[in-house]
Amino acid sequence: MNSVEAKLKERVKELTCLYEVTSIIVNSDYDQLESSLEAIMYCLKRGWQFVEDTEAHLYVTDYKVQTEDYNEDSIGITSNIKVFNKIDGCITVAYPKSKYTIEDFLEEEQTLLDNVSLAVGNLLERKQIRDSEAATRRQMERADRLHILGEITAGIAHELNTPLANILGFTELVQDSIKDPEALRDLKKIMDNTIFCREIVKKLMFFACEMPQEMIAVTLKPVIENVLKLLAPSLREKKINLTTSFNNDVMEFRADTVQLTQVLFNLIMNAAYYSPVGGTIAVNVVEKGNKIRIQISDQGKGIAPENEDKIFEPFFTTKPIGEGSGLGLSVVHGIIGSHKGQISHKPNVPKGTIFTIDFPKL
Repeated sequence: MNSVEAKLKERVKELTCLYEVTSIIVNSDYDQLESSLEAIMYCLKRGWQFVEDTEAHLYVTDYKVQTEDYNEDSIGITSNIKVFNKIDGCITVAYPKSKYTIEDFLEEEQTLLDNVSLAVGNLLERKQIRDSEAATRRQMERADRLHILGEITAGIAHELNTPLANILGFTELVQDSIKDPEALRDLKKIMDNTIFCREIVKKLMFFACEMPQEMIAVTLKPVIENVLKLLAPSLREKKINLTTSFNNDVMEFRADTVQLTQVLFNLIMNAAYYSPVGGTIAVNVVEKGNKIRIQISDQGKGIAPENEDKIFEPFFTTKPIGEGSGLGLSVVHGIIGSHKGQISHKPNVPKGTIFTIDFPKL
């Protein structure tokens, strides 16, 4: 390429390519980013000297796109894609190795490729910022929702306590003066159902952090071992394999032993319910900085994306009617919050769920 006309033609192609790439990025839909990245690869194909033989390939952590006839066994130039100053992937533009050598690429083409890589890196940064803001907004909305639910729940629980106590007390009084066996059986049903309702109220008060606590220094390992002994028959019934690990046998923090037991019991029982026969439940406990972290993982079907923000809400359950009140995880959330801890969940790999609890160390 010695003529001024040929050089000018190549510069026009390169500028056109950069303009088209910029236009694609400006109009990108963050939810369909793969389509935009693929369009950028075809822009690069049109911007190179030997258009008919040019192929392009892009690889980053979440995406891999290329032009239709891209071949790994080719000769090309590469530019790294940086996202927040860290290399996250690269773009390669290549020719068939049988027809070309590295000398067939122009210095200006490397500059163009570097500019495109920089623009793609900026696009990926903006997407990450957008996703992070959306996740933070969802967390704040869920926290507000749970706070409002907690206030409503506490009020309902207090209002129900008195009439339930009256029903139970007067039923016991009536029971003492009735001799008819059928009437006594009916009264027994009234008492059993009243006690059941009172237990639900108690769980609602746990969720609203209204239950009194006896906070003492607790060594975590014996509490977990005791819960696992209680659950051993249920785990054996489904032939579930259980693994435990502690990086320190004497990890301590301030907790109400009864409430801590309830948290662990609920989470492990939940994991067992959703685990397949012969599945594995892992309980891992580590000291992490100024926190104690408990992770409970299962190999069940996992949490559906549409339910991720609902699982800690009272009365939400995916179990069949009669098999769950929908209060287990809401109670767990309330207790952990009252202990100044945090609970989160994420998918297990290849399937299942991992619940993570962080408690402040003693």
